Amino acid sequence: MSNYYYKGIRVNAFGIPVSKKSHKSQNQQISKSSNNFPITKKQLAYYNSSFNSPFQKSSPKNLILMYDIPENQKKERDWFRRHLIRFGYVMIQKSVWVGPSPLPKDFLEYLKEIKIGDKLKTFKLAKSYNSSISAIA
Repeated sequence: MSNYYYKGIRVNAFGIPVSKKSHKSQNQQISKSSNNFPITKKQLAYYNSSFNSPFQKSSPKNLILMYDIPENQKKERDWFRRHLIRFGYVMIQKSVWVGPSPLPKDFLEYLKEIKIGDKLKTFKLAKSYNSSISAIA
């Protein structure tokens, strides 16, 4: 099995970080430099940043979220999309999502930290979004 590295972190063939060690020892391993590629605190925080959904699956989808994150922030945009899905959001058009509200405060603060917080707009819906399409008779 070949070893692949991305920015000093051991990854599998798909670019997903791998380690057989516990999460704590993995963090210690990541924070050290390997292959002469030092990991910055920002990269370590990004790698470890994951937010759990505070919403129930049955939560009403009453927030429209639109964003325009530039191509040079592709990693952040992909991370953001994964978290929207984790929070129960659904894409209704490219860069337009609908889901439960309000977004967690710590999540919004982190978006500002990684410099994408000012690239999104939210709109509260008067009625919950219903994804089922009713047939017109």
